[in-house]
Amino acid sequence: MVRGTRLYNVGVSSAVDIGSLITRDPSIRGGRPFVAGTGVTVQRIATWYKLGLASEEIVDRVGHLTLAQIHAAIAYYHANRDEIEHAIAADDERAAELEAEVLPRHQ
Repeated sequence: MVRGTRLYNVGVSSAVDIGSLITRDPSIRGGRPFVAGTGVTVQRIATWYKLGLASEEIVDRVGHLTLAQIHAAIAYYHANRDEIEHAIAADDERAAELEAEVLPRHQ
């Protein structure tokens, strides 16, 4: 030990690899990235984030997620913005198509 320096066990065994917080699986959510161990997509979190919700507010909406998981999803969104924005635009386009099909029948 270097004089004047103390080494502490900071619980490295409980450290979380942040790269493990977001995953994708072709059989889940159409292969879209999602928070590991949940069905919550990065796209869903990014949409709330883009609406101006703070990370803590998103945690309140999806109570089974941690703040770390929300931050990981937002970081993924920023690192892969084009991919997520494309998915959001495609969903918006599909929603508009469905609305155009359904609304005239109900008027």
